[in-house]
Amino acid sequence: MEVLLKKDIDRLGNKDEIISVKNGFGRNFLIPKGMAVLATDSVKKMHAETLKQRAHKDNQMKEEASKLFAKMSKQTFKVPAKVGENGKIFGSISNIQLADALDKAGFKIERKNITLPTNNLKSVGKFEADVVLHKEVSGKISFEIVED
Repeated sequence: MEVLLKKDIDRLGNKDEIISVKNGFGRNFLIPKGMAVLATDSVKKMHAETLKQRAHKDNQMKEEASKLFAKMSKQTFKVPAKVGENGKIFGSISNIQLADALDKAGFKIERKNITLPTNNLKSVGKFEADVVLHKEVSGKISFEIVED
C-alpha cells in the first residue's frame, strides 16, 4: 500500500513523501491518526503539482535572498553601544542589537538568523557576523561597534 505522509515520522519518512507500507499499518494506524493519506492517482497528481509550485516559489525566494545579501555584503553596519574607559563596552553586543542596526539600515533580518563571532564583543571595533537569509544563501557581513 502506498501512502502520502502528512507529518514527519521517525524511521518511516518525511512530510510530503510517498512511501510503501504494509496494508494493516496504513489502514489501522497511519490513515486514522491523520498521519497519512492513501496515495491514489489523483493524490499523486496533486502532490506532483504541489511540489512543482513549491520548487518555483523556493527558487524565487532564493533569488531575492541572494540579491539582498549582495546589497548587505557591500555595507558596514554601525552598532551603537555605551562605552567606558579604554574603549570597553558596558555588557556585550548580541544579535538583537545587530538585528536592530540592520533594521534601521532597511534590512529586515530575524535575529535567529544572525550568528555573532564566538569571542565576546566587549570592545569598539570592526567585526564580522554570519547571516542566513535562505537555506542556500548565507555568508558574512561586517559591522562596527561605535560609541553611543
